[in-house]
Order: sequence, then C-alpha cells, then structure tokens
Amino acid sequence: MMDEKDIEEYHNIGKSIKFKRKYDYHTGKQINDNGSRIYDINGYRLPSVTTILGATKDKSFLTKWKARVGEAEAERIKNHSSSRGTAMHKFLEHYILGTGYDDLTRIGQEAKPMAEKVIEVGLAPVEEWYGSEVMLHYPGLYAGSTDLVCLHDNLETVVDFKQSNRPKKEEWIEDYFIQVAAYAMAHDEVYKSTIRQAVIMICTPDLYYQEFKIQDADLRSYKHKFLKRLDMYHELIHDEKEGVDVKADEFKINER
Repeated sequence: MMDEKDIEEYHNIGKSIKFKRKYDYHTGKQINDNGSRIYDINGYRLPSVTTILGATKDKSFLTKWKARVGEAEAERIKNHSSSRGTAMHKFLEHYILGTGYDDLTRIGQEAKPMAEKVIEVGLAPVEEWYGSEVMLHYPGLYAGSTDLVCLHDNLETVVDFKQSNRPKKEEWIEDYFIQVAAYAMAHDEVYKSTIRQAVIMICTPDLYYQEFKIQDADLRSYKHKFLKRLDMYHELIHDEKEGVDVKADEFKINER
C-alpha cells in the first residue's frame, strides 16, 4: 500500500505541474433537483454557488438576446457552448492529473486546442497544485466545485476555467468574480487556508485567451457581494417567517 509520499510522487509522474498534498479535501454528492444544482455534504443539502447566482442575477440581457436570436437558436448556442465547455474542462482536468486523455468527437476536437491554449498560457505560472475539481462548502449555507486550487505566482489561488464564444469585458463578468470569491471563502472557512487570489481563465473557439485576477481587498469585496446575493436567494425561496437572515458581518472573511 502506498504511503502519502508514494502517492504524491505518483501524481507528479509525467506532469509539468507539481502536486502537493496540502489539504485533505472532503467529498460529497452533486444532485440535480428540478433544474437546480445542490450538494449533499455530510447529510446536509446545500444550494450550489451557481444556483444562487443564477436565481439572483439580472436576466434582462439574456431575455433581450433570446428575443433577438430566437428561442430555438438560443437553446442551440447554449447547448453547444455547454458541451464544448465540459469537453475543455475534461482535457484540463486530465492534464493536471497527469493522466492520458483524448476526445475524438467533433466537440472534443473543437475543445482540445482551447484547453491547450489555457495550458500554454494560463497554467504557466502555476508552481504546484493542491486539488483539481475540488468540492467546497461553507457549512450549512452553500457548496460548489472549483476547477483548481494551486500556488499561482506564489499566491494560494482558486482557478476557474471558462469558455466563451467571444472575448469578455471585465464589466460583463461580475458574477464570475463573485463565484470564485464564494469558493475562496468556503475554502478558507473549512480548511483554515488563506486564499489571497482568484484567477479566471477564458478561451474562445478561435483561441483568444483572457485572464482576469482578483486579490486581497478586491477578493474580500466580492465575498461581501456574494453574501448579499445569498441573502437575496433565501428571500426568493422562503417567505419572511421561514427565511434565513444572512448578514455579511456574521461571516468570517479573511481580512488579509
């Protein structure tokens, strides 16, 4: 039976990114409940970060876009993008784990060069990684899965991989920042870490790579924004008597 050192060395075989066993990550089960994603963590069912953000975001732009392109075309674009994103994530996950993988389907071959661009540019500053596809939760409140926890430019970092049909502007992706901030807050609470940075790595089908970072004070600001959205979420799903009153000042937010 392999000891921890043997396991660590096994993970590092054939990889350009060093694996370090720093955190003992908990596991749980992801469940789809009437179109909403929830997590079963130690017997507690928690709403996912993406479910919370999806329920509380401004949908006016999406409504206008669907009206412009038509419901059928909007659904086709959404499904294609989702499949391509899933395929890209699969390539990246296997690269990080150091396991061989290929996808010869049309969507797989479309996603492969996108993943290779993220590996070439986005993962170059990653010195070591601690977890891939990590299930995280803030006890009793919410859960989610972050794509990577690592040391990026000498800062402990959560990373989220995204694909996009076109380049993004920073003002368009506030929910991405809120999402990774929620993951960082959950990681710090459960694992007593000090996540100081979140990085969003985006690639388009024509291989245009973008990277967006938030650190320290900005990361704290987005944690507070998530808590407000969490408040909104509970107001939506409960009436006043049954609601859960979630206040930002009741949470432990790393003030470094």
